[in-house]
Amino acid sequence: MPELPEVETVTRGLAPVLVGRTLARVEAHAPTLRLPVPADFAARLTGRQVRGLSRRSKYMLMEMDDGLVMIWHLGMSGRVQIMADAGAPPRAKHDHIIFVTDAGYRVVFNDARRFGLVAFTDVNMAASHPLLARIGPEPLGNGFDADILSAGLKGRSGPIKTALLDQTLVAGLGNIYVCESLWRAGISPRRTASTVAGKRAERLVPHIRDVLNEAIAAGGSTLKDHAQVDGELGYFQHRFEAYGREGEACRTAGCGGTIHRITQAGRSTFFCPSCQR
Repeated sequence: MPELPEVETVTRGLAPVLVGRTLARVEAHAPTLRLPVPADFAARLTGRQVRGLSRRSKYMLMEMDDGLVMIWHLGMSGRVQIMADAGAPPRAKHDHIIFVTDAGYRVVFNDARRFGLVAFTDVNMAASHPLLARIGPEPLGNGFDADILSAGLKGRSGPIKTALLDQTLVAGLGNIYVCESLWRAGISPRRTASTVAGKRAERLVPHIRDVLNEAIAAGGSTLKDHAQVDGELGYFQHRFEAYGREGEACRTAGCGGTIHRITQAGRSTFFCPSCQR
């Protein structure tokens, strides 16, 4: 499933095409994705101007000029593509949502597995919407630092890897970037979460930020489904130090260990037991 860097990459790619433009035509070709598509989806958006496009955790938020906000989640297989409307190919089988702007661009949301979603809220109620209300601080924002992380880890008896995947603790982190951040910080994914508070949290937070920023600059990671809005694939996967490297040598200077894979909360965890403590 796309994590924060992939969603941020798509959001930034869509902004120049959508923000400030009027949606001249909107099509919804599926009555339901992960959730039912609002019955008045096309009617509510057609003719409205896009005022802003932002990201909250793994969700995109498209704000319209009347205060309506569309919450958009890509799901596991969702892709967004931009093309010229004139001469565009016929709608593909899984092209479920189509926006056409007054500038003649077509934005297509294709989702083969239908695990994505679109939902409506009001700009003044977005933060309290059930999809967004319990999400923790953004890891790249000023509301996230070692003290905040330490406070959130207090009393948590599970492993730190599982804690960091909890969206109520910190927004947008997923399996790939948690593995990479813990490797850089030299923290074992099996370590009890509460013991990371303090000095270890001070070490971990900058690595979380660095990993995310580097991944965004690389257009995210493409393992199977993710692509940027221009069709280009992300390439951060070529810089993985832990994720997917089971049996390979650890690249920590002087370590000499080997990357192992274990399963935590149903997800594969990649780490070096020699240098991650």
